[in-house]
Amino acid sequence: MDDAHFEDGLRAAGLRVTAGRVAVLGALGERPHTDAETVFRAVLAELPGTSIQNVHNVLGDLTAAGLVRRIEPAGSAALYERRIGDNHHHVVCTSCGAVADVDCVVGHAPCLTPSDASGFTVSTAEVTFWGLCPSCQQRAEVSSHAEQSD
Repeated sequence: MDDAHFEDGLRAAGLRVTAGRVAVLGALGERPHTDAETVFRAVLAELPGTSIQNVHNVLGDLTAAGLVRRIEPAGSAALYERRIGDNHHHVVCTSCGAVADVDCVVGHAPCLTPSDASGFTVSTAEVTFWGLCPSCQQRAEVSSHAEQSD
């Protein structure tokens, strides 16, 4: 997406358009499921005077405005993505930490219904699936074959 699209989205969300916000949105478009440190490194060339704290502030603003989603898989730093509004879930590799999207099982939010919501009105459900990504499966298979031949 181009900067004009990001600028329109920022204005529609009631946020001021800044170079930092546009750069962070661009970085997240190229790197979904990214932590703040990775976003910082991605925007540093474009914004040489920025700081990691500035990136954290921008990510907080974008998350609060609903332009970015923050996910927090157990044992991981907070990760950010631009895919919002569809109540999708995630699968996380237990070996390397890779994250991928998993569409809702039912197709509409919240795609899961608790047996007892204790009077709450549930609007979303967050599910994290855990397993081995294809690369780690392949490494495990190669390692297993190597051990068997020793």
